[in-house]
Amino acid sequence: MTNLTDLEEEYSFLESDDRYRLLIDLGRRLEEMPEALKTEATKVKGCSASVWVYPTRKEDGTLHFLADSNAAITKGIIALVLLAVQDKAPSAIVETDIEALLAPFDLKNQLSSNRTQGIPNMIALIRATAERYQ
Repeated sequence: MTNLTDLEEEYSFLESDDRYRLLIDLGRRLEEMPEALKTEATKVKGCSASVWVYPTRKEDGTLHFLADSNAAITKGIIALVLLAVQDKAPSAIVETDIEALLAPFDLKNQLSSNRTQGIPNMIALIRATAERYQ
């Protein structure tokens, strides 16, 4: 995956339709999440589409998240969120202002409210997970 800074630069030059395509492409590049991990326990509550997030702890103590969604744009959104936290230490994730990192993408104005309503829940789940691992 790319990093948020590079993605933000590319995103800022795109028109709405191309921004959708960029998010969909970002979602397609997510690491495959095994079906067995897509359970009620890993499901993000409050999303209009189904979204699953599963944390793994690497040997160095950093957290690596697997994620998936049954909707292409939503899958791109969770991929975008993960760019802010992927493979970081739990303490770094807790301290990261994910909302501020996503602000330049202006998702609330770019996407329908149905697509963006679950973003705070995705972020809250990731933060809560990091707090448990601290």
